[in-house]
Amino acid sequence: MAEKTSSEKPPLELVLDFVRTLEAGGVGADIRPFLADGFVLVEAPHLLAPEGSTRSRDQVLAGADHSGGVVANQKFEIRRTTCEQGRVVLEADWSATSLMDLRYWDAGDTIRARTSSVFEVRDGLIVSQDSYDCYFIDS
Repeated sequence: MAEKTSSEKPPLELVLDFVRTLEAGGVGADIRPFLADGFVLVEAPHLLAPEGSTRSRDQVLAGADHSGGVVANQKFEIRRTTCEQGRVVLEADWSATSLMDLRYWDAGDTIRARTSSVFEVRDGLIVSQDSYDCYFIDS
């Protein structure tokens, strides 16, 4: 069952706490209290997922558990936020260290992206996230 303390937080604060938890290396159990049972993540097409993707809460939690073997030292430099009622828009510069060889990066390389996400928050939980990521490839 989700933590009820999050329901007392304003939507922007809840989303920023969620991002800080990811940045701190949060795994599925750490981010689960932020996400509603019916949470859906929609990623627009980007360099690593040219067709985009749609994932359920359970898929996102499993991905968070797996990500510790793929990247480390995630950082989110928040550039701007906008909040209207339960909708939070966050723009950030994201970076992480690749722990394995990937299509565009070798192990040890820094992966960088500009990201914008639109979160919907209801009853103190994040019910959806639409993410728009633009990855940078160093020449």
